[in-house]
Amino acid sequence: MNEIIGYLRNYIQSINRSVFLLTTLLVAIAITLNYTLSIEPAIVALSSWPLRIAGFLMLFGFIFSTAWVLQFLAAPSTIPNDRFFFVLLLMAPAIFAVKITFTEVTSYLTAHFTFPWNQYWNKVLDWPLKLLVVALSVTALWRLGRFEGPIAGVQAKGFTVRPYLLLLTAMVPLIAFAATQNDFLHTYPKVQRINMIDQHVQHGIAWKALYELSYGIDFVTIEFFFRGFLVLAFARLAGKHAILPVAAFYCSIHFGKPLFECITSYFGGIILGAVVYNTRSIWGGLIVHLGIAWLMELAGYLGHIYKGW
Repeated sequence: MNEIIGYLRNYIQSINRSVFLLTTLLVAIAITLNYTLSIEPAIVALSSWPLRIAGFLMLFGFIFSTAWVLQFLAAPSTIPNDRFFFVLLLMAPAIFAVKITFTEVTSYLTAHFTFPWNQYWNKVLDWPLKLLVVALSVTALWRLGRFEGPIAGVQAKGFTVRPYLLLLTAMVPLIAFAATQNDFLHTYPKVQRINMIDQHVQHGIAWKALYELSYGIDFVTIEFFFRGFLVLAFARLAGKHAILPVAAFYCSIHFGKPLFECITSYFGGIILGAVVYNTRSIWGGLIVHLGIAWLMELAGYLGHIYKGW
């Protein structure tokens, strides 16, 4: 735990305060506009897959690019002298825009199944397919950029589990508080989305466990993309200055989540970004993120029981 605190302390001490304040203001304004004007739901409601990809590309690209512009305006000396930076700046939002809308393809692949399996397999297959799309895209860019070392921080050398388990434990009170909020219980547990299979199977718990396992794969995708790819790829071009713009981008993918979760994702992105920047490994962040995800599932389940479901 002290190791993680040390990473964060060193980052905070070295950060440009003007950049931090401007980026945090950008995130605050974006969150306010999203939850006031329902920007993310409006993009989701667009009539076709290409339009939804374009909508999310503009949303993610605007926030990510603006965060970098603020970085360069406040600290011009940090501008990287590498044209591949701009390739990554364009491709990163594009990859995630495809990822977040890829359910359209999964729905097409599972459309021939009968009810309820068309809905069940649509959800369970969606996350592994998204991981495949992101992994292939990131690997191609990593090779194209000629970055050294394991792709996107997928290495376990020198990794210690204990500090991350302690950090995960420290998150339990926050998750317990979140479970008292109605917007949280409206979203969690995610497994309630497949309650329709209970009437069609004898042992529903096994099918729900498979769903939860698949749900966890989405957090592998997110850590691989945001911390392993974005933080480490941009850090090779701009050093630790990459952490704040990536955290802003990371916050923007939570615009469809409960407000409290969206706000905390920005600060969580900073913490996990600082950890990965120092360790060059995604495994610590993955343990924390995946642990939080499954704890939120449990908290949502218990919260519904307490409120009578």
